Amino acid sequence: MSTTLSGQLERITFASEDTGFSVCKVKVKGERNPVTAVGHLPSPTPGEYLIMEGQWTRHPKFGAQFQIESCRSVAPATRAGMIKYLGSGLIKGIGPVMAKRIVEKFGDKSLDMIDQDIKRLTDIEGIGAKRVGMIQNAWAEQKEIREVMVFLQSHGVSPGFAAKIFKHYGQDSIHIVKENPYQLAEDIYGIGFLSADKIAQHLGIPATSGMRVGAGVLYVLHQLSDDGHVCYPFDELTDKIHDVLDVPGPLIQNAILAAKKENKITIETTDSGKQLVFLSKFYFCENEIAIRLNTLKAFERTDIEINSEKAVEWIKGELPIELAEKQVEALHMATSEKVLVITGGPGTGKTTLINAVIKIYKKKNARILLAAPTGRAAKRMSEATRHHALTIHRLLEYSMGEQGFKKNRENPLNCDLLVIDEASMIDTVLMHHLLKAVPDQAVFIMVGDVNQLPSVGAGNVLNDIICSAQFPVVRLDTIFRQAKRSLIVVNAHRIHEGKFPYIANQKKNSNFFFIQKEEPEEVLSTVLDLVQNRVPERFGYDPVDDIQVLTPMHRGVVGAGNLNHELQQILNQSNEKVTRGPREFRKSDKVMQIRNNYDKGTFNGDIGRIERIDPVDQVIGIRFDHRDVEYDFSQMDEIVHAYAVSVHKSQGSEYPAVIIPVVTQHYMLLQRNLIYTAITRGKRLVILVGTKKALAIAINTVKAMERHTRLCERLQ
Repeated sequence: MSTTLSGQLERITFASEDTGFSVCKVKVKGERNPVTAVGHLPSPTPGEYLIMEGQWTRHPKFGAQFQIESCRSVAPATRAGMIKYLGSGLIKGIGPVMAKRIVEKFGDKSLDMIDQDIKRLTDIEGIGAKRVGMIQNAWAEQKEIREVMVFLQSHGVSPGFAAKIFKHYGQDSIHIVKENPYQLAEDIYGIGFLSADKIAQHLGIPATSGMRVGAGVLYVLHQLSDDGHVCYPFDELTDKIHDVLDVPGPLIQNAILAAKKENKITIETTDSGKQLVFLSKFYFCENEIAIRLNTLKAFERTDIEINSEKAVEWIKGELPIELAEKQVEALHMATSEKVLVITGGPGTGKTTLINAVIKIYKKKNARILLAAPTGRAAKRMSEATRHHALTIHRLLEYSMGEQGFKKNRENPLNCDLLVIDEASMIDTVLMHHLLKAVPDQAVFIMVGDVNQLPSVGAGNVLNDIICSAQFPVVRLDTIFRQAKRSLIVVNAHRIHEGKFPYIANQKKNSNFFFIQKEEPEEVLSTVLDLVQNRVPERFGYDPVDDIQVLTPMHRGVVGAGNLNHELQQILNQSNEKVTRGPREFRKSDKVMQIRNNYDKGTFNGDIGRIERIDPVDQVIGIRFDHRDVEYDFSQMDEIVHAYAVSVHKSQGSEYPAVIIPVVTQHYMLLQRNLIYTAITRGKRLVILVGTKKALAIAINTVKAMERHTRLCERLQ
């Protein structure tokens, strides 16, 4: 039988932004200690008065709890409650100090005064007309958002997403959600089809509705593109859609054809009669890549004439080292071909080669541009070549105003030679935009390690270009003497060849170590000790700036999520913090951007440090590579902690020291190119912690998941 309980919300112990589930302490009249209340609350705020319906339960670990079944909020009546309510961060412009001043000045009438006569706030020291305007907007938005929140929450939407929905649609939120909840999956970052589908079920939209099946088709194709596929076979796609939607096949086929009519997808039939389904964006980009590469190859070289034989002989005299046979071959091609791929593992002289090419073209006063997919890779390229290198996004000059890149066919790059490093990371969409901007007469050189993991985004572009056999490719395979002294380099090549790395009798001056630990909990405690104590003490590396933990997975004891939580506890004790859902961000935290935000000029994989947290204006400041970027609290789902990152996210980066947990619990993702990529991120020190069995599984697993693409065939 239900019980009614009411009281003032003292504090929030836990709140999940994903589910809206909260654990709160509520001060109930007549009870000596605050009561623990658990359940789904619409945007709980300390200080507010809650009237809750529910039942008492007993948790085996935490004791008596009040399980909330339904709840409504009432503005606080006591002065202490008002201070807590106003200072909770609920209203932009009012922090704890200002909240106290307001309640001291206006007493019990504080909330009424903000509601009806807000200009009187200027009577308080520190509040001017500008801040009053900010508070007024935030207060009005809070009232509106409460209505929207209550509606959305009653249909299974979490508070975090409800706030985003309101921010995007404003007063139209309820109307749009009722009309087509699946619109949320297209419009709002973080809300996927599955969340939208739950809302639709609450609203009574039938599982077989065309709206649902159409959204489901696009959802599955987007999921497949997240797994790297540019297209997918028709029959296998319908099976996958059926697994997600559980509706009859004819409904799915009708939805696919409807999406084709609306130009959302493209269906292509291969020579063998197989039907492939593309999201139209990928079909267009892949076609354009093939057209542009073949155009570049066919177009005459730039006006700059280079005698290949003379140039190579000259550069041999300019360099302090002797070039390997393949490097000489690459130089001949770089001075005679239009499009060239240079691939090779660590220590095979890719950087020496890029420097030699730059010197030759500089001697001819050529206009040279260098770029790489990530900020860190571009920075490394600049340091290695002493020639300015940019990220591809900055090279192409993204403009929010123009909704795209400024550099394109009409406004091409100003260069005779374009060299792209870490080319294996470039996905289909980015390569399309890059090639659009390459002038027809320019020489285009792609440098990369094709044995690394493919791009995070859809496609397998560098591999497909090589497989097409339509463009000259030089594979550097000689490990230079200096590089042979590095066990990191030697073991990376051994792993690539399917051999177990050298780990026995590791010498004190070694740069590659393996620490045998059986249980994930042992691996975790060893990683924490290495980062906090052993590596800094022995090698002098900074635990945050120099050491990077790389892990195959996000979940589990040694997944990125738990590692970040544990590493934050030992490396950052700052009291300046903000909680977003289950995560707590602190000043000085190491964080990573996880989606491209062209507005801010920050891109997927950028790593920075939190410089400031402002609970009053509800913004945090993050420094990325000498640039300060401001985030509103509502945008913080774009960043995650980066004390530990996934191996995929580490591509294009290099770190002084890398620590890699290798456990059999990660067997789903243990494969040769993943371990190879992780090891080659370490510049001066690599430490593996785990079991030899898990490492052997990875080395012997070469089933790098086949990606469905058509670029190789298009190029042929």
